[in-house]
Amino acid sequence: MSLPLFQIDAFTDEVFGGNPACVVPLSEWLADEVLLKIARENAVPETAFVVDLGDRVHLRWFTPDIEMDLCGHATLAAAHCLAKHLDYPHNEIRFTTASGDLTVHVRDAEYQLNLPARMPTSAEIPSAIAKALNIAPAEVLKARDYVLMYPREEDVRNIEIDRQWFDQINLGHGGVIVTAPGVDCDFVSRYFTPQATILEDPVTGSAHCSLIPLWAERLGKSEMLARQLSQRGGRLRCTDDGDRVLVSGCAQTYAVGQLSLSADAF
Repeated sequence: MSLPLFQIDAFTDEVFGGNPACVVPLSEWLADEVLLKIARENAVPETAFVVDLGDRVHLRWFTPDIEMDLCGHATLAAAHCLAKHLDYPHNEIRFTTASGDLTVHVRDAEYQLNLPARMPTSAEIPSAIAKALNIAPAEVLKARDYVLMYPREEDVRNIEIDRQWFDQINLGHGGVIVTAPGVDCDFVSRYFTPQATILEDPVTGSAHCSLIPLWAERLGKSEMLARQLSQRGGRLRCTDDGDRVLVSGCAQTYAVGQLSLSADAF
């Protein structure tokens, strides 16, 4: 069996920036075990699998370790793949996912994701996370992810994680966001996942489901510019829209290829 494969850098206008995702279009679903094996072989933060159903597209996301309930950058990559490579006929793409229906608006070189808002609330930091950090946060909140607040962008840049402690906790689909006000943007962040093959996610769209309503409330504004301060870096335009958030960014195709799967792979 041969399957098309697209590797796309999301939330960037330059190749080698943003967050890489692989997109694999399917005519029908393969076994979950096979999907996970493909994601592990791709060895990028997320692999998106799509089945075009005509009026909507079924979308699933896999890290090299687990299937995810929501992934922003791989949703953007999937939309870019459909719009730029697969001649999808509509400027609005409706995805059916584990997090419900998600829409992406294609606007020239930019894609706007409509995602659920997840306002974090005050929480206690687990000891394993506290011991893993080289800089203690000023405030701790939690929604799906832990959100650790810092007073300065420099603190977020300088965060280091001790995996000996960090990997003692299992957060399921969640992770740990560190965030602070930005110097040349409204806010910055980084994102870490314990027990994951890839510790730091380069640009995390789903983290902004919590970051956008949080910073919108604290800054008193609904339109914001965010940056993720990973080594690759990423830029996101953000809108607080009540129980939804709008996350916009660009994408660049890095590679187009083909998977060849023999019968013994199934």
